[in-house]
Amino acid sequence: MSIEIKMPALSPTMEEGKLAKWLVKQGDTVAAGDILAEIETDKATMEFEAIDEGTVTSLAVAEGAEGVKVGTVIATISPEGEVPAAKAAAPVAVAAPTPAAPAPVATPAPVVAKPAQAPAASGARVFASPLARRLAAEKGIDLAGVTGTGPGGRIVRADIDGYAGGNAPALAPAVPAAAPASAPVPAPVAAAIPDFGIPYEAEKLNNVRKTIARRLTEAKQTIPHIYLSVDVRLDALLKLRGDLNKALEGEGVKLSVNDLVIKALARALQRTPKCNVSFAGEELRKFSRVDISVAVAAPTGLITPIIVDAGSKAISQISKEMKALADKAREGKLQPHEYQGGTASLSNLGMFGIKQFDAVINPPQAMILAVGAGEQRPYVVDGALAIATVMSVTGSFDHRAIDGADGAALMQAFKDIVENPLALVA
Repeated sequence: MSIEIKMPALSPTMEEGKLAKWLVKQGDTVAAGDILAEIETDKATMEFEAIDEGTVTSLAVAEGAEGVKVGTVIATISPEGEVPAAKAAAPVAVAAPTPAAPAPVATPAPVVAKPAQAPAASGARVFASPLARRLAAEKGIDLAGVTGTGPGGRIVRADIDGYAGGNAPALAPAVPAAAPASAPVPAPVAAAIPDFGIPYEAEKLNNVRKTIARRLTEAKQTIPHIYLSVDVRLDALLKLRGDLNKALEGEGVKLSVNDLVIKALARALQRTPKCNVSFAGEELRKFSRVDISVAVAAPTGLITPIIVDAGSKAISQISKEMKALADKAREGKLQPHEYQGGTASLSNLGMFGIKQFDAVINPPQAMILAVGAGEQRPYVVDGALAIATVMSVTGSFDHRAIDGADGAALMQAFKDIVENPLALVA
């Protein structure tokens, strides 16, 4: 019996995706763990692995097809040793319909969400991603007792991370209820924008840019931003950076100013825990760990990989992780756990010579720090006017979760740490 391969939900917010590239063709033999395709989600371009073995009998969706709904059959595989009943047709790209007279339209059958697959019986074959298998082996977890929540009941990393043993299966992702048939919600229609006769080239938005547009509009419309700015003297931090880089030469590590700023923000949030929070409707979530999301400009748009537990990590470790994450971001290879989450964000435009700016909060976080360029300015040092290297930083705060005085305390703590940077290595 042929196995249907469906468009997976590769991120919690994904409802549809673009089949960017097929890495197999009809007639190819595949094994579990082989990469079938590259799929562009609302966050990044990700590889999609096979969870079964057999022969690819059809590719139902053409390479480059956009707007493919999660759950749509994109390919079929015939199990090893089974002869397919008929050769499937080659994939055909969906073209825009030609306007015609109205005709009766069949009502599609309702889509019913399937529950997570129950743990496999003893001796039964277990479907799991290669990463899940490796993590399970490291943690001594028997995959037969784990509930899979991935495509087709496959066991994925989240199932291993959330496994508590015994009768505590991982929860399947929530599926939003469909709108009542009696009150359909019309899709938003973009307002027509006149071109005024100016020549232009129209570039279709990719999924990442669509998500950026939606989330930033949501942030500015629903989050009451307050902005607090402070000037920070950098001379001591720059000296410390030079000393540390000399000491780390043998390890091939070269710290950037941004690496130290990430650490400084994490330490400041540890000192002012009232700012390491998130507004969640009827509750305020107070985080016990500081995870810093760092804005990175990727070819497809802005994305924020995360330095997990930045307050407890050495600056050299933060530097190594940041370089690796930034490279993956620019290649579109970040995994969901590497950019989803975070308790606060940092955006640095100092390398472009930007003196000061106000950043938009990255929901559901409650603050983001905007970092400008370090430049030599007249500055009062020990009661006398002097020339110092000064950087302007601005914190954007969700006023529903963080009061102005608490935001000011964070900015003061950040300034104190940067100007007395030995606290970063203590």
